[in-house]
Amino acid sequence: MPEAEQSEKALSRETLAELDRTDPLARCRDHFQLAEDLLYFDGNSLGPLPKTSREHLHRVLDQQWGEDLISSWNSHGWIELPRRIGGRIAPLIGADPEQVVVCDSVSVNLFKLLAAATELRPGRRTLLCQADHFPTDLYITQGLAGLRGQGYRVGYVGVDELRDYLLDPERGSDVAVVSLGQVDFRTGRLLDMAEITRSIHRAGALALWDLSHSAGALPVRLDEHDVDFAVGCGYKFLNGGPGAPSFLYVAERHLGRAVNPLAGWFGHRDPFAFNRDYLPAVGIDRFMCGTPPILAMTSLDAALDVWQGVSLEEVREKSVRLGDLFLRLVAERCDGLGLSPACPADADLRGSQVCWTHPHGYEVMQALIEHRLVGDFRSPDILRFGLCPLYQRYVDLWDAVEILRRVLESSIYLEPRFQVRSKVT
Repeated sequence: MPEAEQSEKALSRETLAELDRTDPLARCRDHFQLAEDLLYFDGNSLGPLPKTSREHLHRVLDQQWGEDLISSWNSHGWIELPRRIGGRIAPLIGADPEQVVVCDSVSVNLFKLLAAATELRPGRRTLLCQADHFPTDLYITQGLAGLRGQGYRVGYVGVDELRDYLLDPERGSDVAVVSLGQVDFRTGRLLDMAEITRSIHRAGALALWDLSHSAGALPVRLDEHDVDFAVGCGYKFLNGGPGAPSFLYVAERHLGRAVNPLAGWFGHRDPFAFNRDYLPAVGIDRFMCGTPPILAMTSLDAALDVWQGVSLEEVREKSVRLGDLFLRLVAERCDGLGLSPACPADADLRGSQVCWTHPHGYEVMQALIEHRLVGDFRSPDILRFGLCPLYQRYVDLWDAVEILRRVLESSIYLEPRFQVRSKVT
């Protein structure tokens, strides 16, 4: 059905089912283990289990670890996994494979790249952060500045004020690196990577982007936009499993001079020579550190199989349509029930999630989860719903809004059991 005709016609579950029948990504849902009665809108926090990951993990457990043991480092290529998986992620983030490696966690990789960036900009003492950045990005930056001492400081700036901050002769000239998230984890706001990176470079600083909420959700073009450094996690839109390792990106122009402050043995030029003194590996390998977690690596490696033959442009197109329809349905069917949109209405400014605020946001989300609609809550009052086009159906939107409407109309969320706070929200 043409877009204009769809927008004019009243939405129904059948009109959404028709979109599913013509969806070029519909086949991808079969790759995932998902209960039919579960409406899962939390893939921007933890992606579901790909069936291929289960199968591959069993092979690694039973044969490689179970029978071949330590020989698997060579015979089954365990030693190559950080670079091989990095090479598989590279096309999803618009990078040359020689600039991407998978290792450690997002937090650890942020520390490495922030430290490398400050070394590349000697004399500049400000590590500038997006003011509402994800907390681990802020904490790691604060920790590094404290370790550096010597006048290093963390600066905070709103994205809309960043350009003026960088243009200010006194403040901008002291910035070594600017750390931002391409998609805001709370509101889903999508930033203009190209324009912001240009502004950072005009000030003589380096750009470090966190792709945790964009890699696998929309086309990312690191090389095209001249980005310096980037990190991202493997367990959200890449579906690598809980605690899946992170990836990091270093632009080729920096690889000869960028220094990894965590000089672990896997970043050594010849780790199995067991030399006393550290000699950094050539290229992106120098940003590895400790022994890679093979089971976690295996899960992420297998999860990337689902991307074979998938167009990121089609993923983005479906994500935009899912978001627009979700926002429209909530506006039409939940009007007057206490929800206020917390994400951009303009799809060009929105990542792959939608969200609303509600005075009882936590309690509402707990009630939704009990009714088999899984999103998540972000303090202080945000109900967040991830849009994952590989497995979500258009009819899921209708069913989700029906549950949301019933929960809000009934006020069931006010029952005491929904007010008990869990450690993970």
